[in-house]
Amino acid sequence: MSDARLSVLKTYKLYVGGKFPRSESGRVYEVTDSKNNWLANAPLSSRKDARDAVVAARKAFGGWSGATAYNRGQILYRIAEMLEGRRDQYVAEVAGAEGLSKSKAGLQVDAAIDRWVWYAGWTDKIAQVVGGGNPVAGPFFNLSSPEPTGVVAVLAPQESSFLGLVSVVAPVIATGNTAVVVASERSPLPALSLGEVLATSDLPGGVVNILSGRTAEIAAPLAAHQDVNAIDLAGADEALAKELEIAAADNLKRVLRPQPVDDWSATPGTERMTAFLETKTVWHPTGSLGASGSAY
Repeated sequence: MSDARLSVLKTYKLYVGGKFPRSESGRVYEVTDSKNNWLANAPLSSRKDARDAVVAARKAFGGWSGATAYNRGQILYRIAEMLEGRRDQYVAEVAGAEGLSKSKAGLQVDAAIDRWVWYAGWTDKIAQVVGGGNPVAGPFFNLSSPEPTGVVAVLAPQESSFLGLVSVVAPVIATGNTAVVVASERSPLPALSLGEVLATSDLPGGVVNILSGRTAEIAAPLAAHQDVNAIDLAGADEALAKELEIAAADNLKRVLRPQPVDDWSATPGTERMTAFLETKTVWHPTGSLGASGSAY
C-alpha cells in the first residue's frame, strides 16, 4: 500500500461579523508567489461584501467602544498569544507572499506579534497622553478625554502583507474603533489567516472585518459609505488615494493619507492611534467648601 496522500489545500474565506463567508459574488482570484507560482484562490470581494462588513462593524461598535480600555488590552494581548502559537504557519505564508527567506519572514512575523503587544499596552494609557484637565479662567473643571471615531475603513499596505497589516489595524481597534480592512491585493493570504486568530482571541465578531480582492473596487464603496466615519489610505496609490479622498469628503470622514514607510518594524509611536480619536471636552462648575470660600 502506498504511503502517498493528497495534501488538504486550505480554502481561504473572508472574515465578516465573526464568521467566514465566501464572497457573495462567488468570485475568486488566483494568488501567486514572487515567482508567479500558484499559492491559493482568494475571495474576490464585491461592493455587497463591503456593505455587509460595514453593517457588522457598526453593530460591534457600541460594545467594543464601551468596553474598558484594560479589557481591550487583554484581548489584543490574547491575539499576540494566539499568533505566537501559530508562528510557523504565518512564517510560511509571509515567505510565500513576499518572496522572503524563512528567516527574514520569521523576523516580520515576530515583529507583528510584538506590535500587538505594543498596542495592548497602550489601550489604557493613550487617554493619559492625549487627555487631561485644562486650566480655564473661571470656577469650572474643564476635562478633555479621547473617544473613538467609529467605523474605520483600512486599506492595508500592499507590500508588507502581515507586519504592515497589523501596524495599521491594531491602533484602530486599540482605541475602541471597529474596522473594515481591505487586505493587500497581491498578497492577501496572511490577512485572511489573521481572521482565524481573531475569531479565537475573544475579539467580538465585527470589530475587525477582513476583505480580499481588488483594492480600488472594494475601497470605492467604503469611501462613499455614509456609515463609515474614517478611512486609512495606506494601501492606495496616489491616483486612487485622491479619488477616495474626494469621495470621503461627502460625509466629512477623517482621512489618513498614504505615508511612505521605510521600515514597518520601527517603533510606531502614537500617531495612528490619535488619527482616529475625537476629543470630548466637559465643563463642570466647581463647588464651594463652606464659609472660607475655598472651592474644589
